[in-house]
Amino acid sequence: MTTSTTQISPAPPRSRRDWTWVARQPLVGPLAALILAVIVFSIGSPRFLSPYNLSLIGQQSIVIGILAVAQTIVILTAGIDLSIGAIAVLGTIVMAKTVPQVGGVGALLIALVVCVAIGAVNGSLVSFLRLPPFIVTLGTYTAVAAASQLYAGSATYPVTSPLLTFFGQDFGIGAWRTTLGVGVLILVYAVCFYVLHQTAGGQHVYAVGGNPTAARFTGIKINRTLLMVYIMTGVIAMVAAWAALGRIPNADPNAYQTANLDTITAVVIGGTSLFGGRGSVVGTLIGTLIVGVLRNGLTLIGVDNLYQNIATGALVILAVAFDQIARRRTQ
Repeated sequence: MTTSTTQISPAPPRSRRDWTWVARQPLVGPLAALILAVIVFSIGSPRFLSPYNLSLIGQQSIVIGILAVAQTIVILTAGIDLSIGAIAVLGTIVMAKTVPQVGGVGALLIALVVCVAIGAVNGSLVSFLRLPPFIVTLGTYTAVAAASQLYAGSATYPVTSPLLTFFGQDFGIGAWRTTLGVGVLILVYAVCFYVLHQTAGGQHVYAVGGNPTAARFTGIKINRTLLMVYIMTGVIAMVAAWAALGRIPNADPNAYQTANLDTITAVVIGGTSLFGGRGSVVGTLIGTLIVGVLRNGLTLIGVDNLYQNIATGALVILAVAFDQIARRRTQ
């Protein structure tokens, strides 16, 4: 009788390349940078990891974080919005000046109409006239910033309406206290994540940014998609303006002058490609926290605000350089 034996060959040794998939994940780099920054600043300042300071970082990231969501959506279409910060500032001025006449709800609605109208103008110029987004939004930024100064008379307006300052209310979880604005920030990210990844419109955004020619051949209405993207930025800018009044109940036409740089920094550091079609709002959230941690940590160790802007600008250049290198390798 012949007995057959089944030989089980030993498993081949695991190649080192099998582990490189971890490094290729788009969120690994930003997450590692955030952890490294937290470690460095916690060593540099004993106050950095205190519950109060961590709560402060979250609150300081609210407005930039919300605006960065809008910036992400635009950059995913291979565009850019240099007017997003100015639109939000104008929204705060509109709310502060109209609330005595029309009340809190009316002020919110008027600000929403103004912000959406500006976004629609941007979208129409980019989509139907096919003007470069950089030029369009740079012109809009100049016009809106000047309009804010003229409308405000170069003055600040305190806001006492409970509805307009609603997001400034705080609540506690143990020893950690924060404001409702942080909850709004998380909600905005959750909604936009769902829209981008679970709806046809969100997939159209990625398609338009990744390969507009192929998107057109598949029947995607590119002009309509771009228009809706810029209208959405107007809506998000209004939400950021509302959250800004909860953070600091004063409408100041000179506020958030570095918002455009900070939002672009958060988006690019978070792994979204400036060339469109690749990225995620989850990465942008991590990038927003990196910007918040960087500014807060540098302040705690006594670095001047001007040097903080230099560091932020250097981060943008490095992030774009890495994105360009990664793009060349995949081509």
